[in-house]
Amino acid sequence: MKRYADLSRHDGNQTLFDLVEMSIAATYCGDPLHLHAEGLRGTGKTTIMRTARDILPTITRVKGCIYNCDPRRPHCPVHRDMSAEELAAVGVEEIQMPFLEISHSAKVGTVAGSIDLAKITDPSNPQAALLPGVIPQAHRGIIFLDEINRLADTSPEITDILLDVMGNKPGRLQIEEAGLPVVELPIIVSVWAASNPDEEPGPLEEVRRQLSDRFDMVFYMGRPGSVEVVADMLAKSREKEKSTVDSKVEALHAEYRRRILEIAAGYAEAELPDFLRNFIARVYIKHNLESLRAVEAIQQGTILYSLLKKRKQPTVADVIEMIPLALKHRVDGDTLVKIMNSLEARGTKESILSLKEKVGGAKGKGGVEKEEEELFVGGARRLKDIGRSELIATEKTLNPQD
Repeated sequence: MKRYADLSRHDGNQTLFDLVEMSIAATYCGDPLHLHAEGLRGTGKTTIMRTARDILPTITRVKGCIYNCDPRRPHCPVHRDMSAEELAAVGVEEIQMPFLEISHSAKVGTVAGSIDLAKITDPSNPQAALLPGVIPQAHRGIIFLDEINRLADTSPEITDILLDVMGNKPGRLQIEEAGLPVVELPIIVSVWAASNPDEEPGPLEEVRRQLSDRFDMVFYMGRPGSVEVVADMLAKSREKEKSTVDSKVEALHAEYRRRILEIAAGYAEAELPDFLRNFIARVYIKHNLESLRAVEAIQQGTILYSLLKKRKQPTVADVIEMIPLALKHRVDGDTLVKIMNSLEARGTKESILSLKEKVGGAKGKGGVEKEEEELFVGGARRLKDIGRSELIATEKTLNPQD
C-alpha cells in the first residue's frame, strides 16, 4: 500500500501536496479549506488525497462521542447542554483526525443521518434515536469525494447537503427523520474532491456552479515532466508491500504531523498585513469578481502558504501563488488571463515602490527588507509560469473542441 511519504513529488503535483497540508492545518484550527483536484486519469490526484490519512494529527474529543465534540465547545445533541462538571465526568480521549469518504452509491441518510435501526429494534429497550451519517461523524476532519462532477450530476440531494455544509465556516447540517425532532448541527469539515473535467458529465463548474464556487482552491494536476521522476515512480510501483512498519517512513510522517501542528499554531495567531489585504481587494474590485469567497480563499491561502514556506510574514509572492488556484473555477478563461496580465503589467518596480510606501512607515527609512523585495520579484517572474498550467487547463475545459 502506498504511503504519503513514499509518493514522488514533481512540478505537476507539488502544489497539491502543499494544499493538502495547508488544509489539514486549517481544519485543525477550525477553519476549513475546501480543495478540488482536477486532471487527467491516472495522474495521482486521489492517491495523494487518500494517503494524507498518514499525516493527520490527533484531536481531543469528548470520550466516546461519535460527533467528535470538542470538550471546550460541545455541539452534539448529547453533550451540548451538559455542564462543565458533567463533561468532566464523561472524560476525554485522543483520536486521529477523521477522514471519511462519500461514495456514489450513498443515500441521504448515510451522508446526513437516519434512524438508528439497532436501537429501535432492541427488544429489551426499543427507542427512537438518531444515527449520525458520514458528515457529522467527520466533524473536525476531512471528507473526500472522488469524481465529484459525476456525484453532482447524479445525486442532487447530496449536493444540496454539501452546499449547506460548505456554504459557511463553520457549515450547517440539518437532519430530518419522521418521528424524531429536527437536529441542526454546526459542522467543521474540509471537503476534498477529485475529478477529470474531460469526462462526462464535464467540469464541475458546468454541472453545478454553486458547488464549484464552494471550493476554496482548485488545482489542475500536471503530468511529471522528467525521465527521472517517471523512473522513480516505476521503481516504487514494483516495491512489495512490507509486512513490518518502515521506521523511516513513520519518522517522515511524524515530521509532517509536527509541521502541520506548527503551521496550525502560527495560523491561529497570524494576520494578513493591511497592504496585502488591500492588494487582494483591488483585484476583486478592478475585475468585478462575483464571489467574495474567492478573495476570502486568497486571503486564507496566503496566510497558510506563507506559514508552510516558513516566511516571517505573508508576501505579495504568496498572494500571487494563490490567485490562479482561487480563481480558475470562478471566472472564465479570458477574465483569468486579464487578471494575471494586469498583475504582471503592473511591474515589479511599481509594486515594490508601493510596498515601500506601505511598509516603510512601519519600518522607518529602511523601507521593505531585501528578502521581501526578492520574494515579490520572484513571485512576479513566476506569475506567468504559475498561470500557464491553470490557463491551459481552463482553456481545455472551456474549448474542448480545440
